[in-house]
Amino acid sequence: MELYLIRHGIAEDKGLGIKDEERSLTKEGRQKTEKVAQKLVKLGLSFDLILTSPLARARQTAEILIEEKLSSQLEESSHLAHDGQISNWLKDWLKPRNYSQNTQLALVGHEPDLTSWAEILLWGEVKENLVLKKAGMIGIKLPETGSPVGRSQMFWLTPPKYLL
Repeated sequence: MELYLIRHGIAEDKGLGIKDEERSLTKEGRQKTEKVAQKLVKLGLSFDLILTSPLARARQTAEILIEEKLSSQLEESSHLAHDGQISNWLKDWLKPRNYSQNTQLALVGHEPDLTSWAEILLWGEVKENLVLKKAGMIGIKLPETGSPVGRSQMFWLTPPKYLL
């Protein structure tokens, strides 16, 4: 299985009297995310499912991916909200669904959670070595059998500037 961890686009600043979960993409954030999505389409990428955090900025990012036809399926998961634990997501969400090995799944969420998840899948622990920019993406190949923790392989790490 290929797992694509996608950080939401540029959002409204904290502290503007807006609840964190309601912070939206800015005009610039929406435009950059649309351009990144269009480039991913040109590269021939598509997802069997896009799973998103319930927070507004992540949901809006996921909706842009859907609008650009990167997938036709979108689901929300509280596991992708801030402080979601990958162990819970693997146990409660991924494992019961028993996806085939050629599934391409996109997860739209937040930092530092997404890089922590990636590092746990790659190295079995958080090392704080990866950087995921807004509207950037990490691609990780999960092993065919057994736990993916510490046994997965990274095949993609792209900041959005290389896709614009």
